[in-house]
Amino acid sequence: MSRSRHSSPARLVGAVSLLALLAVACGEREPTVAEAAASLQTHVLRLLKERGALNVQVTDSGGKDIPCGEGKAKRTFAATGEDADPKMEPGSANDALVGALGRTADYNYHFADPMAKPFRLVNEATRTVLVLDSATGRYVVRGETYCLNLS
Repeated sequence: MSRSRHSSPARLVGAVSLLALLAVACGEREPTVAEAAASLQTHVLRLLKERGALNVQVTDSGGKDIPCGEGKAKRTFAATGEDADPKMEPGSANDALVGALGRTADYNYHFADPMAKPFRLVNEATRTVLVLDSATGRYVVRGETYCLNLS
């Protein structure tokens, strides 16, 4: 039985993420941990797709609330993918991801030392953080939400 191209899990996550982002932007309220986690997952997978990563694998599917005090929690998500050039240096791979990120989501650098590795980038609107920590020939993108309310 063939699947419709419209039944893709990535499309569903994208739609949920968009709705969550619109709800946050229109109401100017902080997203819930579930809403931020949906945005995080969309951003990581869209970034790897935009970069043309091959053999993308989710290495941390998240989905579990990690308590962080005061009735709040955070969630994580991570994925990897191969570059077409198996010899691409980690720094070049991270730079390529940063370039693609500008076409994917609005993140800003978050470090005191601009030469610090891995790269940490923050999206204040969605309350998410991406960490780019690639290895030779492999993109590595992980992230987490801020500590947010459960509902």
